[in-house]
Amino acid sequence: QEIYPYHDPLSLPIEPVLTPSGEWLQVPLELPGRRVLFRIWQARVGRFPLYLLDSNDPLNGPADRGITSKLYGGGTELRLLQEIVLGIAGWRLLQMLGLEVEVCHLNEGHAAFVVLERARCYAIRNKLSFWEAFWATRAGNVFTSHTPVAAGFDLFPPQLMAKYFQPTSPLLPHLGLTLEELLALGRKNAQDAAEPFNMAYLAMRGCITANGVSALHETVSRQLFAPLFPRWPIPEVPVGHVTNGVHVPTWDSRWTDRLWSEACGKGRWLGSAEELTAVIEALPDEVIWKARAEERADLVRYARARLARQIGQRGGDPEAVAQAQEALDPDALTLGFARRFTAYKRPNLLLYDRQRLIRLLNLPGRPVQIIVAGKAHPEDTEGKRLLQAWMEFLNNPAVRRRVVFLEDYDMSLAQELVEGVDVWINTPRRPWEASGTSGMKVLVNGGLNLSELDGWWAEAYSPEVGWALGDGQEHDEPDWDAREAEQLYRLLEEDIIPTFYNRDERGLPRHWIARIRASMARLTPRFSTNRMLREYLEKMYLPAASTFRRRTAEQGRLARELSSWWSNLCQNWNHIRFGALETKREENAWIFRVFVELGSVSPEWVRVEIYADPEGKEPPFRQSMLPEQQGSRIANGVVYTAKVQSPRPSTHFTPRAIPYHPEAQIPTESNFIVWHR
Repeated sequence: QEIYPYHDPLSLPIEPVLTPSGEWLQVPLELPGRRVLFRIWQARVGRFPLYLLDSNDPLNGPADRGITSKLYGGGTELRLLQEIVLGIAGWRLLQMLGLEVEVCHLNEGHAAFVVLERARCYAIRNKLSFWEAFWATRAGNVFTSHTPVAAGFDLFPPQLMAKYFQPTSPLLPHLGLTLEELLALGRKNAQDAAEPFNMAYLAMRGCITANGVSALHETVSRQLFAPLFPRWPIPEVPVGHVTNGVHVPTWDSRWTDRLWSEACGKGRWLGSAEELTAVIEALPDEVIWKARAEERADLVRYARARLARQIGQRGGDPEAVAQAQEALDPDALTLGFARRFTAYKRPNLLLYDRQRLIRLLNLPGRPVQIIVAGKAHPEDTEGKRLLQAWMEFLNNPAVRRRVVFLEDYDMSLAQELVEGVDVWINTPRRPWEASGTSGMKVLVNGGLNLSELDGWWAEAYSPEVGWALGDGQEHDEPDWDAREAEQLYRLLEEDIIPTFYNRDERGLPRHWIARIRASMARLTPRFSTNRMLREYLEKMYLPAASTFRRRTAEQGRLARELSSWWSNLCQNWNHIRFGALETKREENAWIFRVFVELGSVSPEWVRVEIYADPEGKEPPFRQSMLPEQQGSRIANGVVYTAKVQSPRPSTHFTPRAIPYHPEAQIPTESNFIVWHR
């Protein structure tokens, strides 16, 4: 059952943003046939303002008042309206607030319309064409994709886009683009009038750099965005990665906060966290195990109280409410399993063999218990069915005290779970988990992970810090779920449960504690927002800000030059042709010589390279070919040569021509390429 409670904004920790004259700040948006006003609220998040756009203004029509009412539901047109508001009205708000933004970070493609509005505003202010302004402002836009499947991208039909973005539409006045040019920014084939508009494609084309959210997701994302870079090798599709991290102080328990504070000090998360590893590795076993016991006991108390409350809310009798106080055991091995219930996450892998799971939960002297939580998307019927299967299972009297389902999964419940569980279980189908962060949240508290080798765990896992499902490969065999379910049960039966209950004469599970220490010390700093934000700063924000400043200096002089360069390439690139390739062996090197007909393309705008596909884990081989006589040009072409030191056969190598400009990002900003073969 989906419930959408009404939230009175005046009861929330937000306040209206006022103009200098004391009026409520409103952002107007001209939509076809009407003008919609968005009230602006502000929340203070630490030292930073979070601005919220609210369409629930009495001056708006009833339908428009609901644009920002809820995230899910309402159909494709409402979704388009929400993304128009986020990207276009969002940028206008920043302008009204007088905020001079250098770097704009698009977190997913939902806000991608900002690249159009930002360029439009810059063009008007500096008297440039749209494309000149686009070259200027794109330098300050960065894009993070979170989806591992193309179906996760927002798509809008051309007819719907035409309704809002016709040249005569008031939505983007003075944009200077035809509808076809605008739609081409969100298509892989600009000539296909039936192709829907892809928001992720718009984000890729409107940003100077893009990244996935784990090392594996980088590889997956290159496949997803390869259609935008035809004939480019997959390893060169311009998507990097910054693995997600979690804000550690939000998720640590009072017990581990004390433990970390005594070991590392209160300011431990205010700077670089790498030095924390050695300190945590030196903690005594007794200190770690005592904190874990306190955390587990706290979770059991919380779970019992919440279970009793939800039974009462459903009209349960007093006896059932009282029995909730007997659920779970503060000394038992506690597994946590909480997520969005959807098919690719395989939330029911543990239920594959129910009788085996029942036996596992009730091992004499070695009890195991599971706390389950999660929600299904309102439109995900299959996800709801998976959730209902857990409800049926826990009604079995044999597991009623061992398995608890806690309803209405939210951030406060997540905090309790990640503080107290011993093992966090994650079972997505590889490679469908772009990163995942739930398992990162247990690290600071000494919880361990049992997870598929997907997302962040594919780069975090080693036998010293947890357990892994799968073999690190993608599988589509019909029986693969059964095989991984068997692996899951076997890990629990043969390794996890015995290790937890194998105690020494002082009652300490030494091998278990060793895993806790290794996980806390090595993984907590590595998968924190300290590391993540520093990577964004160094890899994306600072380079983007520097490039933006260069391109916008002198009223966009460099941006105008780049726009002219690109326009010339668009008109003349297809005239480039390769002649015959001459190859000869000289000692331990290959000598390559080739004539390239350039037509109207200036040699300074082209880079001719020798390329070879990667071998093993090595990157692709790339080496520039040089003009045989510097600056020489014969019959509209140039002879290029290269000497390549390599034992590989000459057939592994081939020349290619790609665009070149010292201030352009290739192939991000120009995807032209010509191969000799």
